[in-house]
Amino acid sequence: MLKSFLITVLLLTPFLGFSQVKDSLKEPLISLEKKSLLENLNITFDMRTEFQAYTFRGGDRYYNGIQFENGFTAMGFSAKLHDRIDFSFRNRFNKGSDVQSLDQLGSNIELAYLDIKLSPTVDIILGKTYAFYGGYEYEFKALEVLEYNDIQSNALAFVTGAGITYKPLGGHKFGFQMLNSRTMHYEDIYGDVVAENIQEPDWPVAVVGNWRGSFFDGKFQTIYSLSYSNQVKNRGTYFFTLGNKYQNRNFSLMYDFNYSFEEVDTKGIVTEIFADESIAEDVLYIENWFRAEYQFNSKFKGLLSLMTSSAYSNVTSDRKHMRRSYGMVPTLYYSPFKKIDIRFFLAYIGRYYDYSNYAVKELGAANYNRNEVRVGIIAPLLLL
Repeated sequence: MLKSFLITVLLLTPFLGFSQVKDSLKEPLISLEKKSLLENLNITFDMRTEFQAYTFRGGDRYYNGIQFENGFTAMGFSAKLHDRIDFSFRNRFNKGSDVQSLDQLGSNIELAYLDIKLSPTVDIILGKTYAFYGGYEYEFKALEVLEYNDIQSNALAFVTGAGITYKPLGGHKFGFQMLNSRTMHYEDIYGDVVAENIQEPDWPVAVVGNWRGSFFDGKFQTIYSLSYSNQVKNRGTYFFTLGNKYQNRNFSLMYDFNYSFEEVDTKGIVTEIFADESIAEDVLYIENWFRAEYQFNSKFKGLLSLMTSSAYSNVTSDRKHMRRSYGMVPTLYYSPFKKIDIRFFLAYIGRYYDYSNYAVKELGAANYNRNEVRVGIIAPLLLL
């Protein structure tokens, strides 16, 4: 019923707006004779709404609160335009809509790309898309993740560029991309920061290589990636990720290792510790992320996410440990309906941030922790 209604609305829209149609098109893009094309159109609406109770403790600061929050709200469109051409678009409503100075799209537009199938094994992807970074934490849409580890919390995941994927026989898949390394121009990010080794490059580019592996009939899978990006001239970020997954019936286990060496700090964590107007340089982030899931029955599913992240920075000629964070997120899902994916959840989020003696004594940093209990709903809805 809903699908028939939406098809009718889409077909009638060109006639209802006839004056604008005459200015732009001589005939509607989708005529009544071509209504079968809508069978290849998908419209999704994803939402996560939650009720939170939280506390924060650190140094001489303490506060708590209770509130409702829309953690994720997005609408997506995807369509098969041709036997060899697919289109995807997603607008996340709880992100800023200001047009970015480099890619000329709002940051709320996460996806806007074409997928062109050159052959049964080779695809070309053009437009604003997700970078082919590895790891299973990154693989989950933000709808599904209540708390990311430090790198993914601060990484720029959606950028404009071109990529190619190759999928030979055997379940493996290889990907390569050339992308903008950021969505804004140099002066919009760094402002008045001036340094001899921080200058605008001719092209702020990211090069990403990716391998998805599958072994033992899919029971063991991998998503590995290696990338280099230069946000400023002659200084870049080397990012390496190993993502591993074991799947057996109702149980899955995932483990990611992330290594990011940044000649100019792009995550901002170490820069914030120094608390001055300069950008931290020669920064290293090393992370571990673990997630276990178990499907108890058709209605109940449990999962546990554990994470650690360590940050280092060169101070004078020595690399010093600056901060280590820990996280745990046990979650219980309840899915009451068989034919629609709506999940109620109960979760605890615990994050702990410990600074090194050097950061505490020399830079005035203070350890802190954050604890939350959330009750909410996750609904990835297919409208059409």
